[in-house]
Amino acid sequence: MSILSGKNILLGVTGGIAAYKTASLVRLFVKAGAQIKVVITPAAKDFITPLTLSTLSKNPVHSSFTNEEDDNDVWNNHVDLGLWADIFVIAPATANTMSKMANGVCNNLLLATYLSAKCPVYFAPAMDLDMYKHPSTLSSFNKLEQFGNIMIPATSGELASGLVGEGRMAEPEDIVSYIENHMLDQLPLRGKKLLLTAGPTYEAIDPVRFIGNHSSGKMGFEIAKAAANLGAEVTLVTGPTHQQVTHALINVVPVVSAQNMYDAVHQYYKTTDIAILSAAVADFTPKEVATQKIKKKDKTLTLELTKTKDILASLGDTKENQFLVGFALETNNELENAKGKLKKKNLNLIVLNSLRDKGAGFQSDTNKVTFIDNKDCITEFNLKSKTDVAKDLLNEIVKQINA
Repeated sequence: MSILSGKNILLGVTGGIAAYKTASLVRLFVKAGAQIKVVITPAAKDFITPLTLSTLSKNPVHSSFTNEEDDNDVWNNHVDLGLWADIFVIAPATANTMSKMANGVCNNLLLATYLSAKCPVYFAPAMDLDMYKHPSTLSSFNKLEQFGNIMIPATSGELASGLVGEGRMAEPEDIVSYIENHMLDQLPLRGKKLLLTAGPTYEAIDPVRFIGNHSSGKMGFEIAKAAANLGAEVTLVTGPTHQQVTHALINVVPVVSAQNMYDAVHQYYKTTDIAILSAAVADFTPKEVATQKIKKKDKTLTLELTKTKDILASLGDTKENQFLVGFALETNNELENAKGKLKKKNLNLIVLNSLRDKGAGFQSDTNKVTFIDNKDCITEFNLKSKTDVAKDLLNEIVKQINA
């Protein structure tokens, strides 16, 4: 899944011959899962039609402050367009438009929208080689980058003039790739490896029956998505669950039992930067597993249980530079028990939640948590969706590892 999926992308098209390539650019953004709106300068209509871009983007194309075809002269609000966008991409960016952007000239809808935009702005220059190297153009480049805009450099190639040299707009595929890579590089967990456990474990009694718990895995899967969205390479070790996740940065490792989970976690832990253990691992497992289905012969059945390995404690014992996070699901003496677990298992942070809180715990889409770190800093949260809890947790981790 592309990092552009779900993003609102505003494409600004200016009056250069390379404008014909924006049809392909719109298609690529749509294919990446983004929502697209297009604003073009009047001169751009000489190179590509608004109908083409509207058809491909599935949204109206704006080129003036009012809808020229509408007898009521409906206002196209440049402020709303600027606020709607998560990303503003200007391609092609001509020398004329870049000069106006750099100097605050505002004589068309595209420029007014640019001056109103609060999001990252990418621009892809396109012009002849002498124009590209002219001091005034270089000055525009410098000013725009000083403003925080991101330039997608032009390439060398055959130009509309017939000359060959620098100034050719980057190809649509390269523009999309450049934006994706730049966005990934800005993510706070880019390059970090994160190990995560989720869901329950099933401890076999016989080939048919098992000991389990009510964990749905929702919390762990939301953490996996939040971490991947921040750029982390996530290894998600999960017990049996109906939860699903699709993300290029998430590697799902399915397991069944506590021993399976122990083995998988230790396989990846050494190269991990951050480990979050949110799984509801069974504390006990049958001492012996019947090879055949146990028949209902007697009125009672006695099972002898033995303790499972404590995965979290084993990671705390072998911790080097990893940031280790545990979960504590408590029913009484919550804060005291969570603090004891934090210290005993050598954690950096523990997430406390109580089964006594309505709307929290197993099977729910919400959770109410408290963060406790190893400096005894306590942060309590109100009831939230598990999606928002996951974001809060990752933001706390980012803050602590960058402290």
